[in-house]
Amino acid sequence: MAQFDVYPNPSTTSRAHYPYLVDIQSSLLSELTTRIVIPLGKRSALGGNAMQGLTPAISFAEQELLLLTPQISSVSEKQLQNPVGSLAHFRDQIVGALDMAITGI
Repeated sequence: MAQFDVYPNPSTTSRAHYPYLVDIQSSLLSELTTRIVIPLGKRSALGGNAMQGLTPAISFAEQELLLLTPQISSVSEKQLQNPVGSLAHFRDQIVGALDMAITGI
């Protein structure tokens, strides 16, 4: 598992609005059985509104999605199978969104 890999959302309940999860956990914590993830969601999941800095727009799989930083969570690593891509090239936006959530800056 690599930081910023993207996985299909394993939840059949929320997958329609939040199709993917981004693994943001450092590889230094690979011994944990959980992974820290942020959902990628459709704009409609937020009523079409994005919060500048906190929920950056991400182009992935020919879709314009939002990184839903306020919905950060953890899942069992067993639920994350077969990454479908990487957002490593969005690293600055992802880390910036986390900074905004934690420090407000």
